[in-house]
Amino acid sequence: MSPIIRGCDREQLDYFILHTGQHYSYNMDRVFFEQLELPETKYNLDVGSGSQGEQTGKILIGIEKVLMKEQPDVVLVEGDTNTVLAGALAATKLHINVGHVEAGLRSYDRRMPEEINRILTDHSSDLLFAPTEKSRQVLLKEGIDNKKIFVTGNTIVDAIFQNLELAQNKSNILHELELEKQGYFLVTVHRQENVDNKDRFQDILNGLKRIGRNYDLPVVYPIHPRAKKNFKEFHLESNEIIFIEPLDYLNFIQLEHNAKLVLTDSGGVQEEACILSTPCVTLRDNTERPETIDIKSNILAGTVPENIVNSVSIMVNTKRDWQNPYGGGKAANKIIEIVMNSNNRK
Repeated sequence: MSPIIRGCDREQLDYFILHTGQHYSYNMDRVFFEQLELPETKYNLDVGSGSQGEQTGKILIGIEKVLMKEQPDVVLVEGDTNTVLAGALAATKLHINVGHVEAGLRSYDRRMPEEINRILTDHSSDLLFAPTEKSRQVLLKEGIDNKKIFVTGNTIVDAIFQNLELAQNKSNILHELELEKQGYFLVTVHRQENVDNKDRFQDILNGLKRIGRNYDLPVVYPIHPRAKKNFKEFHLESNEIIFIEPLDYLNFIQLEHNAKLVLTDSGGVQEEACILSTPCVTLRDNTERPETIDIKSNILAGTVPENIVNSVSIMVNTKRDWQNPYGGGKAANKIIEIVMNSNNRK
């Protein structure tokens, strides 16, 4: 969302940031505002963790109060979190227009809470900003009015372009972790279907251990708080993986940019790796980023250790010459222009 926030500042628009506090550790929250030099949030709900229903409910109650007070013309939400769904529901019920950034993504796996959030948000939105033509087609097939859909590219490209040079100048993470360029594997695993399931989580760790041995390279895993908690509760072991605390944005994209290969269950990381020309292996059975599979920057491995190893052997030698399908880094400008035009027509 940072490129849109910067665009609003540049255009001197009357806007404010409402932060729910769904992510609440320093390295997954406050540090982003500091590093990216973003303005302070006007509201922070500090909801913290909780079950799906509890967290979504708390966010919904908090957002509704703010929107009733502020009466904005439009609410922009991005992605597929509980925050996104709660924001869209609160605004819709108050008859405030909703703009969904990153609309039309589908994994077609209803077991994922993110999939439910995406679908419900898209179908309650007034402006749907699809990152690709493929996403637009998904929305049309679900019966959403073509007049509401705009193919803008993805703001994640804007963010990478705006911040990569900053990361290269400010980050010293390779030196701190004693890593060589393209001399390590980078891992992120945090999704509920992986880290809340002991067998799947253990399978992933076993696959990662085999990869480290096969290539004699370090496997670096900045471990998400949810994954860390379950790792301990499940009494899992994996001495051959380098576990580190979650990283701030600039350090993380520097690690992504210089990794030999990224293994992840994150949708955003699949996109970032694609944009940074880093091969990716996705530790899931499906993806809402099929464009990365189409251009062969990414492969689905699931969580069976043998499949993870085989997928890495395919991707590790792939040519890094694919074309990024998510636009040229102007998505935020397009989105702001569309929002302003739609508001002027009211």
